[in-house]
Amino acid sequence: MEVPILKQGNYLIATVQAAISDAALLELRDELVKRVGTFRTRGVVLDVTVLDVMDSFTARTVRAIASMTKLRGAETVIVGIGPEVAFAMTQLGMTLEGVETALDLDEGLAVLEQGLKGGGNRGR
Repeated sequence: MEVPILKQGNYLIATVQAAISDAALLELRDELVKRVGTFRTRGVVLDVTVLDVMDSFTARTVRAIASMTKLRGAETVIVGIGPEVAFAMTQLGMTLEGVETALDLDEGLAVLEQGLKGGGNRGR
């Protein structure tokens, strides 16, 4: 596993620490979905701060992680998308529509806390 996954209370926090291969991203997806069930996790934070590019495969996989964990009962928040990455994604028409995002880990955890207090779906 190239990406460490930490358990913090009811949450899992996965922090991408370097450029990630497609195979490692798929391994992360599978491991997060498995651990949501194992630990009865209520929320997942995926920190992508170090990524200076997000290609279409990565964006699709991140959306898939959010969808799969939601089906397992956990909300997912993607944190740390840099301004250059956001600009490039927008220019290329790639979106994370339907996926919660936040600036950093603290804000991501706050989004999860707010969602759990408000019933878990934040108006979707």
